[in-house]
Amino acid sequence: MAELLRPRHLDEVVGHEDLVGPNGALRRFVEARHLNSMILWGPAGTGKTTLARILANDAGYAQESLSAVSGGVKDVRDALARARERLAERGERTVLFIDEVHRFNKAQQDLLLPATETGEIVLIGATTENPYFEVNAALMSRTTLWRLRPLSDAQVATLVARGGALRDVVVSDDAVAALTSSAHGDARSALTTLDTAILLARSEGTSPVLVDVGHVAQARDGRIHHQSADTHYDQVSALIKSVRGSDPDAALYWLVTLLEAGESARFLARRLVILASEDVGLANPLGLLVAEACARAVEFVGLPEARLNLAHATLTLALSAKSNSVTRALGAATAAVARGDSEEVPDHVRDAHYAGAREQGFGEQYRYPHDYEGGWVDQTYLPTGRLGERYYEPSTHGDEAELVAQWRARTSREDLDASAPPVE
Repeated sequence: MAELLRPRHLDEVVGHEDLVGPNGALRRFVEARHLNSMILWGPAGTGKTTLARILANDAGYAQESLSAVSGGVKDVRDALARARERLAERGERTVLFIDEVHRFNKAQQDLLLPATETGEIVLIGATTENPYFEVNAALMSRTTLWRLRPLSDAQVATLVARGGALRDVVVSDDAVAALTSSAHGDARSALTTLDTAILLARSEGTSPVLVDVGHVAQARDGRIHHQSADTHYDQVSALIKSVRGSDPDAALYWLVTLLEAGESARFLARRLVILASEDVGLANPLGLLVAEACARAVEFVGLPEARLNLAHATLTLALSAKSNSVTRALGAATAAVARGDSEEVPDHVRDAHYAGAREQGFGEQYRYPHDYEGGWVDQTYLPTGRLGERYYEPSTHGDEAELVAQWRARTSREDLDASAPPVE
């Protein structure tokens, strides 16, 4: 079904209005019939392959496609040779689409550099991984990065309606809700589940064929949200508040409840990463590392094994001392910036590495902290109009009190008192 419903033109694409809508950058490239090399970064099922095909077709380019999972150096060289031949013989440019481009090793990625540099090909790479970590810096510098977000529930519902019409079946409202909530923005997942649910519904021999929530549950082996949207968000709230409240048993209960209801492991890991800074913060600075490692493990391991990683991070954060000083400091600094025009950077901390900077007096009075005992020297860094303002108010919880005490000992600063109660 996903292949049958694959859009053929930009106007058929569901979602990604910022890129392919009336004023979207990628639409303007197509209308100009000129493409530059790019990386499409987004989760599975968001339409990276589809979009690459449409861009090449609508802009009038020839197409070559490779999968980094199965393609090797020879495949890359052969595709580049065919692209050069088209360009030389017919003046026809080629889009070389590489799916899962992050899986190419350095040697394979390096093969692409000369051809993208000279314009012999337009490279469109697709990746589910952060390209800043997985794609060579040299290749990144020759491409533009476009991020594709997961589809919204409403957008997935639009595709489900198209699938129902394609198969000439009726999909109940509850079934649509189950399909959208369990897909987590993955169009291919929603349509694959719908196709299976339709087969199950047809086997019952009723007419017209009605796909209900029971068929969707069967198609997903029971892994759908059995609660309403309100209950779902209530359970997420309960998880967050249980961790914030340092109740490991309740935190673990709500984590498992959400996982059993089919909640996305990626969504839960993302919430834990946010919580690690929002509610644990400097009381346990390593909490963020644990949460971030959990998020990486979820991507690397996947369910069901990643349940262990989620439980590990949840219990670590629940057992940690809590401080919201990071949240409050960020809010205070944001409010200060919003109160008026941005203040100028003091001359002594301006960049002084370019020609003419010294003539302007930039950096002249700057004192390099490492030249002083303890690696600290008393000087101002805030704009003149902000001197004396305080945004960070420490708590006395966990490791934060010790961090502040060490900071005060190094800097001889008395304006932060870790023994004082936090400012409300």
